[in-house]
Amino acid sequence: MKETRNRLKQLHGHLFEQVKAALFEADPIGINFGSNTDEYDAEAGAIIPRLQTCSSALDVNYVVFEEFLRWFSAESVGGMATYMQVSEVIWHIWQNFNAGKANE
Repeated sequence: MKETRNRLKQLHGHLFEQVKAALFEADPIGINFGSNTDEYDAEAGAIIPRLQTCSSALDVNYVVFEEFLRWFSAESVGGMATYMQVSEVIWHIWQNFNAGKANE
């Protein structure tokens, strides 16, 4: 897993950083303590490869929710609606990345 994540960082560093930052800012499970900016690295690394299968923010929402269920307990994850706002942000990031505008 960590090897795959490191490869993603090398290939798509800015995309990885943007997705990770969106998750950190949204902080859907409450682990953002300000200085621990790598807390969502694993989730970003698992979400990014799956974005290729998404055709909408709703699809991204399913992916994000599934990955959080995989990484955390169901009790700490909460409901799927909790992830919709960050999923919309990630969808926008993904669209920009695919349009060659990864810096926007």
